Amino acid sequence: MTLKLAPGFSFSKPVLYLSLDAPRALPAAMEGVTLAPALRDVPVGGDDGAFSAVERLFAAVNGPTGKANPQRQGFNSALGGAGVAGPLNVLGGIPTVATDYSPLWDLNVYEWTKTAIAAGYRSRLIEEFQILGLAKGGFITGPGGAAFGSTGFVVNCPIVFRFL
Repeated sequence: MTLKLAPGFSFSKPVLYLSLDAPRALPAAMEGVTLAPALRDVPVGGDDGAFSAVERLFAAVNGPTGKANPQRQGFNSALGGAGVAGPLNVLGGIPTVATDYSPLWDLNVYEWTKTAIAAGYRSRLIEEFQILGLAKGGFITGPGGAAFGSTGFVVNCPIVFRFL
């Protein structure tokens, strides 16, 4: 068996992580991982404070697309065949950077708003606080215009490597 490492970003640096488990069929199928329904019992939505079992993982739905586009990112790009490296998710705290690291990730899915796209703001995002600022400014929302935040999905994705 070959383990596939997924590229992403944390604190503006590239990382590689290993996707292992998801509690629901959709994220398990998208990541090609083990369906682990017991992960539904992990509390989410409380950020990644000192007593939280999770960190946040940010995933774009409608990020830039195009195989040759250096800004490409998100589910539409990855699932449409342009994502040769995957959706390029952004992860919160990782080992060596955050003392409260957990390999369990609280999936925060976002969409760029039509206004942000029309203004030319849509680009690859690589840092948690960049995403939170864009959400606060109304440039990204949850899927379908919903409030930005936890989707209630937890995925088990330990960090394997952080590039300097």
